[in-house]
Amino acid sequence: MNDLQQLLKDISSQWVQAKTEKFGKHPLANRFRKELVETVSSIVSEVRPSFKVKGSVGAGVWADVAWLSILDLEITKSTQDGIYPVYAFKADGSGVYLSFNQGTTEPLKRFGKKTAQKSAEELVQTIRKELPSLSAWGVADINLESSTPLGKSYEAPNIAAKYYPTNAIPSNEELKRDLLQLLDFYAEAKPIWFRLLMPGSKVGSEAPPAKKQTCLPKPFLLLAGISGTGKTRFVRQQAEYNKSLDETYCLVPVRPDWHEPSDLLGYVSRLGVNGARYVVSDILKFIVSAWKEVIFSIESANGKLNWVGRDQSDIRPFWLCLDEMNLAPVEQYFADFLSILETRRFLSEEQLQHHNADTGVDASYLYNCDPILKPSIISQLDSDGQNSLRSELGLNGAEFNSHWQYFCHRGIALPFNLIVAGTVNMDETTHGFSRKVIDRALTIDFGQFFPNNFDQFFDPKYRPVALSYPMISSVTLNDLAPVPADPDGARSVEFLAGINNILKGTAFELAYRALNELLLSVVCFAPADDETLYAVWDDFLMMKLLPRIEGDHEKLTVFQPQNPDNDDSQDLLVSLFRHLESSMAPIWNGDRPDLLRESVNGDTEARTKCRTREKIEWMSDRLVSHGFTSFWP
Repeated sequence: MNDLQQLLKDISSQWVQAKTEKFGKHPLANRFRKELVETVSSIVSEVRPSFKVKGSVGAGVWADVAWLSILDLEITKSTQDGIYPVYAFKADGSGVYLSFNQGTTEPLKRFGKKTAQKSAEELVQTIRKELPSLSAWGVADINLESSTPLGKSYEAPNIAAKYYPTNAIPSNEELKRDLLQLLDFYAEAKPIWFRLLMPGSKVGSEAPPAKKQTCLPKPFLLLAGISGTGKTRFVRQQAEYNKSLDETYCLVPVRPDWHEPSDLLGYVSRLGVNGARYVVSDILKFIVSAWKEVIFSIESANGKLNWVGRDQSDIRPFWLCLDEMNLAPVEQYFADFLSILETRRFLSEEQLQHHNADTGVDASYLYNCDPILKPSIISQLDSDGQNSLRSELGLNGAEFNSHWQYFCHRGIALPFNLIVAGTVNMDETTHGFSRKVIDRALTIDFGQFFPNNFDQFFDPKYRPVALSYPMISSVTLNDLAPVPADPDGARSVEFLAGINNILKGTAFELAYRALNELLLSVVCFAPADDETLYAVWDDFLMMKLLPRIEGDHEKLTVFQPQNPDNDDSQDLLVSLFRHLESSMAPIWNGDRPDLLRESVNGDTEARTKCRTREKIEWMSDRLVSHGFTSFWP
């Protein structure tokens, strides 16, 4: 372990001078990001290995106050919300606090200034009252000598703090003892925090906290089912969870005459006497609105414009609902989206650390995607045409000057907080889906995942969980490490390989994309036990494998010379059933946790039967009775 005492002393004593020097690749910033983070992480991991250590000395420019926080991810993922320990360095370099603090940005958004301030004060007083040993542990008030609102924002929410003057930093043993004691207080305060923010409390009665969100493995859903099951309502409900329906929800009915991407995104019109104009679609406007949620600022580095993102916890998901999506041929009008969806990339945690050290930017994620509207399209317009497009996209105003410049230079890409959900009915008026579409989507048989229980019409027992966008596009071993049930992905790899052996030589064989998306599901749902891991596999098969399978007896008969019964030909669905009956035995004949529904009252766990078993039986029966089968209801 590095010398924590020396690190705190060096960073504090050199802070004022460093802020007068060039920010990029500054050695003090690098020591903070690497050595200090690693040193504190090594202490925290001894008792709380799931906690995340996160800090910043600034993003592109020096912060007035440097900070390093320790986050229990069940409470908060950023310093904007929840409660957390934090090392806060005084702006004048005279010392550093180890503070038990609370985030105020998110409560301010949820409850308003008056209520948020009152609840913050109530939380401080309640924790101090119920944990009197914490009050004796440290001081009640801190002064960071900051001249900026952001720096000052750490002062009032302080619950208790230890102060270490720069010229009298205590020994490593004492520093470690203080930190471990504060982590114990953190654990004791956790139920107090939950209690004060639950509905029925003084804070909760005014406005309940935002629902905990489950990240989707991919941001493109096909919601399939008979008319009237609530598919469109489901998408609307997801946006309502964020209490911002008008801003984060867009419903677009698909027209039967859509046949090219311009029907979706708009097009350049050269009609009229005023030169070329871009005819803007509602979808393109919505995409730009989602980008405005993501982008904090645009900065120029090495002659290039680069965007700086907001803290992820501040970024809401934006839900685009394409109603009756297959009234038109999806492969035609949606072709650009399908291709560009696969270009989304996030840096891994390790890549991100190297990037931050090289560039001097304290980013918590880095995202890249090809443009859905290329800059060459914008450049075709004259100044009047560009001004008209800018106005249509809601980018008027000086605060959006850099946004507009960036889009002109780089084009408009798919923002990572955009989730597209297409509602699908299969009848004589609609089009089918190719595997190109199915392979890029999460297909949800709505009646299976969200059944219409008539007896619960007036008093529903379950509701959909709140869903959000993924912050990962390609899985690494580091991503899997925190998953208790499959920490290296080996079990999931073996599971999918067994299925692929049955599919080998057929049109339904799976490739690397399928494996990556199975592992994405494992990372997103992070199963803690075997039963939940089987549930992840079950839903993956329902969303990604079974929608690909369709055909008559001839197409669904496969040649398997390795079959121990010496029967060279096997019904594909029967072979799958037998294999899964063995590999998913613990849930095959019983039930399992429902990953996408929760109890309304929070008193019971939502559970469901094994979905894959029911679906394969249904498809097999349909093959026998009709001579042809498919996944679609």
